[in-house]
Amino acid sequence: MRASKFKTALIGFLVLAGCNKEPTATNEAEAKPANASVWLDNATATADGGFRIGNPNAKVKVVEYASLTCSHCGEFAEKGVPLLKAKYIANGSVSLEVRNFVRDPIDVVSALLSRCGGAKPYFKLTEQMFTNQAAMFEKAQKMSQAEQQSLGGLPPAQQFQKLAELTGLTAFVAQRGIPAAKANACLASKPELDRLVAMRNRAINEYQLSGTPMFLINGKRIDDVASWDLLEPKIKAAL
Repeated sequence: MRASKFKTALIGFLVLAGCNKEPTATNEAEAKPANASVWLDNATATADGGFRIGNPNAKVKVVEYASLTCSHCGEFAEKGVPLLKAKYIANGSVSLEVRNFVRDPIDVVSALLSRCGGAKPYFKLTEQMFTNQAAMFEKAQKMSQAEQQSLGGLPPAQQFQKLAELTGLTAFVAQRGIPAAKANACLASKPELDRLVAMRNRAINEYQLSGTPMFLINGKRIDDVASWDLLEPKIKAAL
């Protein structure tokens, strides 16, 4: 998919097609490690375009394909990731790699900005963006017809920059250590956009992704899993 494919009208951006159905709720209490682990601070970029946290030689390697405009991915970030970190990543038995699966222009903008600071701040910024979903959607819904039409006439890089401004994402990341000039440079980065497109294409062509979040365990797609209470038994079995 080329960058031009993302130059679509803004109407319908907030239809979250591609998210999995509502995941099974979990009432498991959030757990925290007794002591800080070096693995929780070990974040690196991967050859596949994602970012990994944890022991690179962990017995179980979990990959999540996630969309920043998917509410169910946001739910997993809130309920699943803290438990995954505390119970498995902290002790070095499991690593987590997140690969962005972009579905719409707002998702592209969010992904480019979340990746702007590199591996170390990526996970925290991604979690914060999920928390900011509702505010981002509200700003997008308030865009006037004139603003939407003006976006369509801009080159891709300028379109992404303007969209980030209108959805409040430029200000959001500025408050988290990414000034506007750096954010705009990331939004204009063709290599980064190409990396997002490559991850998307691989997810579709190699793993037949049909909804997000989608998980791999040790390179194998795990079907019908979109929540922590369904993912954890798969991790335990792999361990």
